[in-house]
Amino acid sequence: MPPKPLPASELCRVCDPAAFSFETTATLTFGPEIIGQPRGTRAIEFGIDIDSAGYNIFVLGEEGTGRTTAIDRFLRERAANKPVPQDWVYVNNFSEPHKPRALNLPAGLGVVLRGDMAVLVDHLRLSLPQAFDQDAYLQACHNTQYKFEAERDSIFSSLESRAAKENIGLARAPQGWGLFPVRDGRPLTSEAFQALSEDERVAFDVSRRALERELESAVRAVRDLEKRAKDERRTLDQEVAASVVDHEFEELKAKYAAHAEALVYLYEMRLDILEHFADFLPSEESAEDAPGAPRRPNFRKYAVNVAVDHSHTQGAPVIVELNPTFPKLLGRIEHEARFGSLSTDFTLIKTGALHAANGGYLVLRARDVFYEPMAWDALKRSLLSGYVRTEDIAVRSGMATTITLDPEPIPLDLKVVLVGSAGLYYYLLDADEDFGSLFKVKADFATDMPRTPENERQYALFIAARCAEEKLRPFDRSAVAKVIEYGSRAADDQSKLTVCFGAVTDLLREADYGAGKAGRVTVMADDVRAAIQEKNYRTNETEELLRRRILEGTVFVDTQGTAVGQINALSISSSGDYTFGLPSRVTARAYVGHGGIGQIDRETNMAGPIHNKGLLTLTSFFNALYASHRSVSFSAQITFEQNYGGIDGDSASCAELYALLSSLSGYPIKQSLAVTGSVNQKGEVQPIGAVNEKIEGFFEVCAARGLTGDQGVLIPAMNVRELMLNEKVIAAVEAGKFHIWPVTLLDEGIEILTGVPAGVRKEGRFPEGTVHGAAQKRLRELGKGHDHSHEDDKEDAHRKRRRKKAAAKKRAPRKPAAKKKPARR
Repeated sequence: MPPKPLPASELCRVCDPAAFSFETTATLTFGPEIIGQPRGTRAIEFGIDIDSAGYNIFVLGEEGTGRTTAIDRFLRERAANKPVPQDWVYVNNFSEPHKPRALNLPAGLGVVLRGDMAVLVDHLRLSLPQAFDQDAYLQACHNTQYKFEAERDSIFSSLESRAAKENIGLARAPQGWGLFPVRDGRPLTSEAFQALSEDERVAFDVSRRALERELESAVRAVRDLEKRAKDERRTLDQEVAASVVDHEFEELKAKYAAHAEALVYLYEMRLDILEHFADFLPSEESAEDAPGAPRRPNFRKYAVNVAVDHSHTQGAPVIVELNPTFPKLLGRIEHEARFGSLSTDFTLIKTGALHAANGGYLVLRARDVFYEPMAWDALKRSLLSGYVRTEDIAVRSGMATTITLDPEPIPLDLKVVLVGSAGLYYYLLDADEDFGSLFKVKADFATDMPRTPENERQYALFIAARCAEEKLRPFDRSAVAKVIEYGSRAADDQSKLTVCFGAVTDLLREADYGAGKAGRVTVMADDVRAAIQEKNYRTNETEELLRRRILEGTVFVDTQGTAVGQINALSISSSGDYTFGLPSRVTARAYVGHGGIGQIDRETNMAGPIHNKGLLTLTSFFNALYASHRSVSFSAQITFEQNYGGIDGDSASCAELYALLSSLSGYPIKQSLAVTGSVNQKGEVQPIGAVNEKIEGFFEVCAARGLTGDQGVLIPAMNVRELMLNEKVIAAVEAGKFHIWPVTLLDEGIEILTGVPAGVRKEGRFPEGTVHGAAQKRLRELGKGHDHSHEDDKEDAHRKRRRKKAAAKKRAPRKPAAKKKPARR
């Protein structure tokens, strides 16, 4: 017996607003928990709590499940109770300036150190010039210079007296000291010197050579005096500078006594300031703005670059980076134009998301990481090494042409959460040998959850949370019930609710908009219903165009009458984010031959692999049904009429088989019905996808032409639980104008479609008056080479009877002729 049509109560699982204790969502108290993801939540908790290397988290799930937003909220709740990480600052490396040093300081102290260094430089620029302008310092300098000059003059005075006794003069020339002959206290000219006797000239030369040696010794002695004087002056300067600098540094040393790295930096900075204290003094050579004046001293080397500042952070940081480029992850080293060329220093180091998330959590979309050049390698390298190193992408790619830096790497301690699809996760697991050791925690996010009273309440809490967060109007309980029904429709299951909250949130916003246009302060069920209808209207232009072609007759689809070898199959299409169903005509023709069952769309390469599998499954069932004891020889072709594009999926295999059985048996199929479902090798009807859209697509065509009460759809019985049909279809079913049959076996469907019993095989034969019996008989005729069309069956049978009668008459013996009796008169 074929199944009965489904009652309207089974076509949609209605949510009763009376089941809720609240009037509107404004009275609900909600929390930050992730709804409907117990497995994923548990995995994230495990990944957060375990303190071992490599236990980073990869969150799997479909787009639109709200994974990134939910994880961000979840992590922030957990991170609030974690300790605040320390600050990181970059400072000058006085011994190797191209390798800036990284200092680790308690949270908030980095900014303090930066301010202290700025104040220190300002104080020194004021106090050092003042110290060198004190009377005591100036007097000490004068004493040192006076002592030097007195000792120098004494040496040369003694030498001059010694030379005078030898009639030799001593004078200082630009190129050095010189000796010359004198007579009576006057220098001799060269002519006078030549006029001297030979003995006098020889004596002069001997004395001169002796004095030259003494002069050299005197010059050396003066140089030693000069050096000693400079050393004394330098020592004095150092003492004066140290007295000022040490006074400034004493307080800093006490302030940072608990931080060894900071003390080392302060010590090195003090030495550099003492060595270059003259930079803090005013220049006496020229005005600062004079052409060719010396450049101003560089005080930036004493600055502090606060790379990571946690002075206002509460708990561990949670960073969601939506643009994970190489510089965004690792930071960058900027350059600036100075005196006509590009240069850089440690103050131009800019840190990235890895620095900001250090000590906390970094959330990235996996797809974006792989779209960006070198980003995945940079992330992986940092996680494997345990350090984050800021560098130019130009340096990494070997294209750098300017001076750059090699900053000290910073130790890395964080959890990375990658959010991506299951396909990407398993691809990385196979293709990247390091991926499995770096992301050991898989958090699998589902796309739906069971529709239980508790989860319906969770849906209401979710609605309340979104209304509060986005300042939407509160939803009354009838509107909440409609949203829950929408959640089941989106999940394609009466017993489940979708957790793709992106689409649900869009519905909330659009329903709120509609309520506002209507002047209501509360969103009601009509607003939700109107929002769904409006969204469909905005996106279903393609569906209406294709349906109009059917209604105009351009595309052949009958919704009344009967036809042999012809059936309405339901297919699914999509235009962007909108999915819809439409009927298509499937036809089948059988004839004499040995080709078996063929499919025109397949042979023209217009069918996909899943559709081809469905056809082969259909063929296997057919052969097992009719050729289990003896072979059958025939040819048949099946096709989707007016199909000019590709097709795929096996949901039409039932319709194709029904059309073939009709063609073979000669029993016509009701064109007021449409079919969806796939068939297996045992003749069982298997569930398919998008059952709601397929039913509604055929219903719209029938409704446009006028419902007759004979129209309906055959669906797999396993799809009944997925029915969440719209109110128009349900109303038509309640009025008896449209019907939906749940089919479990192929034979049930053929009886509904033809009104003829399918037939049960006994001893290898199906009984007459059944679909299978007629099909089996036709197959035997085709195997013998007879192809009688069903329209001529009666005429062929009549001719056959006449031929048999004529043949029998020829074979029958003739009776002897009777003798004529004489006529009576």
